[in-house]
Amino acid sequence: MRLPFAARRCSVLLQPRWGRAGCVCSAPDTTRSQSGSSPGRQLLSTPIFYANGSPHIGHLYSALLADALHRHRELHERGGRLATGTDEHGLKIQTTAAAAGSLPQHFCDRVSAEFRELFTQAGISYTDFIRTTEPRHRKAVEHFWASLQDRGWLYRANYEGWYCTAEESFLAASQVTECPDAQGHRHTVSLESGHQVHWTKEENYMFKLSEFQEPLLRWLQGSRLTITPEPFYQQVLQWLKQDLPDLSVSRDRNRLQWGIPVPGDATQTIYVWVDALVNYLTVVGYPDAYHDWWPAACHIVGKDILKFHAIYWPALLMAAGLDPPEQIFVHSHWTVQGQKMSKSSGNVVDPQICFQQYTVDGFRYFLLKQGIPERDCDYYDEKVIKLVNSELADVLGGLLNRCTAPSLNPSGTYPHFSGVCFPRDMSAQDGKGLGNACTEDYKLISSVKELPLQVSSYFERFQIYKALESIIYCARQTNGFIQRHKPWKLSCEDPLQQRWRDTILHVTLECLRVYGLLLQPMTPTIADKLLSRLGVGPSERSLRNLTFLSRYHDEQCPFEGRNLGPDTGLLFPKLEKPKAVSHN
Repeated sequence: MRLPFAARRCSVLLQPRWGRAGCVCSAPDTTRSQSGSSPGRQLLSTPIFYANGSPHIGHLYSALLADALHRHRELHERGGRLATGTDEHGLKIQTTAAAAGSLPQHFCDRVSAEFRELFTQAGISYTDFIRTTEPRHRKAVEHFWASLQDRGWLYRANYEGWYCTAEESFLAASQVTECPDAQGHRHTVSLESGHQVHWTKEENYMFKLSEFQEPLLRWLQGSRLTITPEPFYQQVLQWLKQDLPDLSVSRDRNRLQWGIPVPGDATQTIYVWVDALVNYLTVVGYPDAYHDWWPAACHIVGKDILKFHAIYWPALLMAAGLDPPEQIFVHSHWTVQGQKMSKSSGNVVDPQICFQQYTVDGFRYFLLKQGIPERDCDYYDEKVIKLVNSELADVLGGLLNRCTAPSLNPSGTYPHFSGVCFPRDMSAQDGKGLGNACTEDYKLISSVKELPLQVSSYFERFQIYKALESIIYCARQTNGFIQRHKPWKLSCEDPLQQRWRDTILHVTLECLRVYGLLLQPMTPTIADKLLSRLGVGPSERSLRNLTFLSRYHDEQCPFEGRNLGPDTGLLFPKLEKPKAVSHN
C-alpha cells in the first residue's frame, strides 16, 4: 500500500520586490496549500523542550531563531503563529522526578515554568505555549493514534534492542559500542551521544515505517529547500537510502507509567516521540479545526532531533492522511570554550546570567550573529563582549549619538535634504560647492537601498547571521560617509555649508532608520530605542512599504523637519571586560 501525497514547497517568508524608486514592496501572496491552509498563514515552531532540566543557551538559541523569523513576518504584516512549549512525558522524566523526590507532574510544572519565564524575559513572541500534559494535547494524540490504527499502519510484535533512556529511543547494533567508565567498568553506550544503553525486550506496537521509504524520498526530492541548510538535507537523503526498519511506537506500561496510555490498551504507553511530535497539530486545533494552518508549517529544530522530524514525523503524518510540514530549518549546537555543554562538566551556560551581564538584546544579538546553523558555534565571555561593544555600542550607537548630538544637530530635528548637494546623477554636480557627494557615497545609497531585499533573502534561506552581517556592513559604510565629510567642520554661518551639513545628517538618519527597522526581529528593544530617538512612530515601522531616502528621488519625506524623539542616552552602553580571576 502506498499513501498518495502532494510534494510541494510554498514560500516560507515574504519575497519582496522593488516598486517605485526607494521603496521596497511586498509581492502579493496567491499561494494556497493543496490541503486547504489559508494563504499567508504559517506556523513557525520550536521543538517542545524536554522538561527534565533547566533551560540553557541551546534551548534559547532555537527559540531566538524562531522568534526572529516570526517577528520578520510580522513586520511584513503577514499572518502567522509561533509555537513553543515543553515535552513532559517519558521514562527520562519519570526517573529524573523520582530521583528528585518529586511527582512527575510537579516536577514538570516547575521546569516548564522556568522555560516560560526565560522566553518571556528573552522577548520570545510566541503565540502558543504547549505542554504535553494538557488535556487538549492528549485529545489530539489519541485521535492521531486512532487514525494510524484505523488505516492499518500499526501492529503488535515482540521487540528487543538497545534502549537509550536519555534519548528515549531504541538504537541499532551499528549505533552502539562498548566503552569503559571512570572506574574501568565496560558499558554499552550510544556511538553518537555517549549515553549508556540497556538491552530491552518487550511487546510493543510497531509502526510500518518501512512502507514509507519511497514516499519520503519523493517528498524530500520534491524540493532541496524542504530541509535547510543543505548539509542536513543531504544527511536525511542518506538515511533514506539505507534500510528503514519499522518503528516501535509504544512502551510497556509496567516500565513507563508517565505518558499517554494507548487508547483501548491499558498495558501500553504511547512512545514519547509520537506524543511529542503531535504537538505541532495540537497548537493549530487538531483534530477539530486545523485545516487553515496545516501543512503550512516550518519547524526549527536542532540537528540532534533531525531524524525524528525529517523521517518519523513526515511518515506518521502521511500514514494519518495528512501532508508533511512544508519546511524544516535545522541548526547546530553551541559549545563552551570548545567543549560540549553538559551538567557533568559543569559548563552549562545559564541564559539569565548572560542577560544580566550583556543585557537581553546584547545576548540576543550575539547568539543570532555568531550562530551559524551549518556548524557548531563556540561561546565564551570575551567573544560576547568584543562583538556587542564593537558593533552595537561603537558602530550603531556611536553613529546615532553623533548625528543626534546637540553639537552637530542643534535644532534636534530630522534635517532637510538637498538634491543640489546630493543629485541623483553624480555628473550633475556643478563644481561650485553644492554638489559634494562622491563615488563612495553613491555606493552607500545603493547598498542601503538593496538592504531590505537582501535581509529578506537571508531570512528566506535561514541565514539570520548573514542578515545581521549585511546590516552592520552598511552601518560601517555609513560611519565612513560621516567620517569622510566631517559635518562638524562645516560652518552653520555659511548657507551653502549648512545645506550640505543638513544633507549629510539627513542621509545618515535615513540609513539609521532602515537599520532600526530591519533590526526589530533580532534586537527589538535596541531597535525600538533607535527608532524612537529618530522620531519614528509605532505605525511607521512596518517593512511592507519601507521607503528609503524619498527626497533623493524627488518625493516627499514624512520625517523631514520632524522633531527627533527624546534623548534616552547611549543606544548600547559599552560592556566591561570580565575581571581576571586569581588562581593563587
